Amino acid sequence: QVQLVESGGGLVQPGGSLTLSCAASENIFNFNYMGWYRQSPGKERELVARMSVGGTTDYAGFAEGRFTISRDGAGNMVYLQMGSLNDEDTAVYYCNARILSSSYWGQGTRVTVSS
Repeated sequence: QVQLVESGGGLVQPGGSLTLSCAASENIFNFNYMGWYRQSPGKERELVARMSVGGTTDYAGFAEGRFTISRDGAGNMVYLQMGSLNDEDTAVYYCNARILSSSYWGQGTRVTVSS
């Protein structure tokens, strides 16, 4: 069973930055995509950013230019660097691993943007 563990969430002031980490129980290069999603209260879970095994990245419009997804060379970690945060970025952020028709989720890490 694939396990994904997110960390790095917390309280941050508007305009601030935060980096989320996702530790995978197996090599992330085994998956077609690694990604970050988020869910705000009353809203559906939405894609933030994802990276293909080949390194191609996709970003949601709200994340473009402010967020960066990356991975480490050892193959077990995925990161989401977030900047210029605003209150609309308040959400639970989830790490996702996808291979063919299988999709795996972490338990999420909460990000609260507030002064």
